[in-house]
Amino acid sequence: MSWEEELFGYLDDLEGQAAALYDAERGPEIADRGRAEYRSVTLAARLMASLDLELDLELAGIGPVSGRLARVGTGWCLLQRPGQEWLVRLDAVTAVRGASDRAVPELAWPAVAKLGLGAALRRLADVGEVCSVHLTEGGRLDGRLHRVGADFAEVAAGEAGRTVLVAFGRFAAVQSRHALDPSG
Repeated sequence: MSWEEELFGYLDDLEGQAAALYDAERGPEIADRGRAEYRSVTLAARLMASLDLELDLELAGIGPVSGRLARVGTGWCLLQRPGQEWLVRLDAVTAVRGASDRAVPELAWPAVAKLGLGAALRRLADVGEVCSVHLTEGGRLDGRLHRVGADFAEVAAGEAGRTVLVAFGRFAAVQSRHALDPSG
């Protein structure tokens, strides 16, 4: 082997060692960046990527509810099952099974997905159908949603139709027997 071949072999070896050291130093930095980026992923973003999948949700005050994820909005989602639908407040979700490994950032959501819980509840109130309002502490009101305010809804509950005001923060889910489409 000539001295030139030895020199180039030596330089190739040094270059390989330098690249390995660089990769070893950058590995933890890249992992940290990945973890930092994932911190910005929301439950809603993961659910948006799970549209049309069969999911099992665990809800505070209710327990397990399953169905096809039909819609996701700001602070809520809609599960469909044969003969019924569940409008679920995302803050009441304690666990999700069957979700996509991906996420869709809110910037990429369609305009209708930016509608909040109030819009979905108003649509249900417009229909006027009897539904079951499940509360996060385990209670349930059967009746009709009457009017929806900024952070609460009126539920005409019971046979007498007595009006009960329910704060959005207490809704776990609203179970209905018709199709909900908050976009109208």
